[in-house]
Amino acid sequence: MKPVSLSTLRELKSRGEKFTVLTCYDATFAQAMNGAGIEVMLVGDSLGMVLQGRDSTLPVTVSDMAYHTACVARGNSTALLMADMPFMSYSTPEEALANAATLMRAGAHLVKLEGGAWLADTVTRLMQGGIPACVHMGLTPQSVNVFGGYKVQGRGEDAGEQMLREAQALEAAGAAVLLLECVPRALAARITAALKIPVIGIGAGLDCDGQVLVVHDMLGLHTGKPARFVKNFLAVSDDGSVAGAFRAYAAEVKSGQYPAPEHGFD
Repeated sequence: MKPVSLSTLRELKSRGEKFTVLTCYDATFAQAMNGAGIEVMLVGDSLGMVLQGRDSTLPVTVSDMAYHTACVARGNSTALLMADMPFMSYSTPEEALANAATLMRAGAHLVKLEGGAWLADTVTRLMQGGIPACVHMGLTPQSVNVFGGYKVQGRGEDAGEQMLREAQALEAAGAAVLLLECVPRALAARITAALKIPVIGIGAGLDCDGQVLVVHDMLGLHTGKPARFVKNFLAVSDDGSVAGAFRAYAAEVKSGQYPAPEHGFD
């Protein structure tokens, strides 16, 4: 498998071919994901919950993210490596540029920020500095206290139109990728069709260009009731192995078997 780049994702979108994204936090899992053909690895601030045992992503620091980004980079040979910008690390364009540079030096190929059109100036500044950005819209976990919990975003005509306009503004500002979380299927389909840049979904239906899951979730290692969009791929792997679960996930995303209607929202 040739190394994946942003150009690769754009080519896949243009051909109507799906691509896969999984969170990754260390070198061993990175090697296993390479073997399964996972196109994008996300060093997510979800590590605060699944690795550090915290109750949200908010305590995660830039140093935490840089450490795990470097670990994944050492094990990765083919995937595009995306790193989350943690809570309050991009409150101004200048702060975003400095912190994103730290993650890029650690081995990231692009960074991910949570928000809407208010990020346009920051996205442009990052692009000018040679740092591609993915903007995470919809349910953004860093804003959980604003939302009052983990709730579907973009329901209703006005909310949907606003999200579409903001997505288009971010593309115009230079965003390289968009990620939609917990967005109604029909709205996610509209946004994906309206944008030239690749759109990744999680709980956003089948029509997004790519899909992402937290690796612990797709291996059945969650506590309590899993989110609607989660599927245990370890349970359907061909050999009961972690590598087999990654292969099963890749196969189901590319064939359109996952996500099924029950994994999304109306």
